[in-house]
Amino acid sequence: MSRKQMVRPGGRSARVQAAVHSAVRELLSEAGRDALTVPLVAQRAGVTPSTIYRRWGDLQELLSDVAVERLRPDGEPEDHGDLRTDLTAWAEQFLDEMSSPSGRAYIRDALLGDPDGGNAGRCSAYAAEQIDAVIARAAGRGEDTPDAETVLDRVVAPMMYRILFRPAGLDAAYARRLVTDLLRARGEGGR
Repeated sequence: MSRKQMVRPGGRSARVQAAVHSAVRELLSEAGRDALTVPLVAQRAGVTPSTIYRRWGDLQELLSDVAVERLRPDGEPEDHGDLRTDLTAWAEQFLDEMSSPSGRAYIRDALLGDPDGGNAGRCSAYAAEQIDAVIARAAGRGEDTPDAETVLDRVVAPMMYRILFRPAGLDAAYARRLVTDLLRARGEGGR
């Protein structure tokens, strides 16, 4: 079990996490990844290195935890008025963010420091929550909607594969094509 799952939320623990995460982000932007060390992060965060080791285990698990938090969406997907437009806009933004150099670094860090697979599950849950919001809005408007798992399989999974293994040619048109193909296969106006 990962150390971070044993920590109580809130209070001092939340303040330590916020300070350490902030220190990591600042140091990454100032000095780069190669210069990052646990003692340097601890000094910037105002904690002891043993606090970081006790909570995260090692630098890679810390980077993984920071990456997962950075991959969390800031808010609900935008409402453009219909399923096709909402899902397309979300997929384009997702692809743009995840395929950027920083997005790829966060994905890599989230997976590398994740011995039990929990961070991958959290990242997947973030995408599923966003898709659920798009689907719920469309269903509320009376539109016929796919289920979230189908969207994950037909839109998100191919994008993640391409981001990780075949990044050439990734652009908004690719995201639009995936959404169009999904909706066309369902007979939902894939124009």
